[in-house]
Amino acid sequence: MSDLRPVHVGADEGDTVFLVGDTYTTLLSGAQTGGAFTLLEALVMPDAGPPPHMHHGEEETFVLLDGAMSFTVAGTTHDAGPGSVLYVPRDTPHSYRNTGDGPARMLFLYSPAGMDGMFPEIGAPGTRGAIPPPLDPADIVAMAAVAGKYGFSFVTG
Repeated sequence: MSDLRPVHVGADEGDTVFLVGDTYTTLLSGAQTGGAFTLLEALVMPDAGPPPHMHHGEEETFVLLDGAMSFTVAGTTHDAGPGSVLYVPRDTPHSYRNTGDGPARMLFLYSPAGMDGMFPEIGAPGTRGAIPPPLDPADIVAMAAVAGKYGFSFVTG
C-alpha cells in the first residue's frame, strides 16, 4: 500500500515564486507524487521566456491554457494557442516565448519529478496569478549556478 495521499490544490493555492520575470506556482510536488512527476503553473509575460536549455533527467510537457506562445524545440518552431500541448523529451534543446499582448498561462509537467526544488530555491516569494516584477538578470545567474544540481544546461550557439 502506498503512503501517497490524494491532494487538492485550490484555485488560489500552491507554492508560488517570481523568477525570470514570470510567476511559477508548484501545484503538485515530487514529494506529493512519490517522485513520479511535478506539475507547475506559469504566468509568462509578453515577450518573456527562458533561454534555450535542456533537461537531462526529465521529460517536460507544456499545456497552454491562455495566451499565445512560440516554442522552439530541437530547431523547429511551434506556434501555440490555448489548448495546445507540447511534449519535449529529455536532452532536447528547447525554449519558449510569449508572443501575445498579455500574460500567457500554462501548465508544466516534469516527469519524473526533480525540477520542483529549483523554483523555491532561487525564486522570490510570490502570489499565484500575480503579475511578477520585471526580469532581473541575477535570476539567470542564479539559474546557471544551480543547473548542475537540477540536471539542466543552457544551450549556446
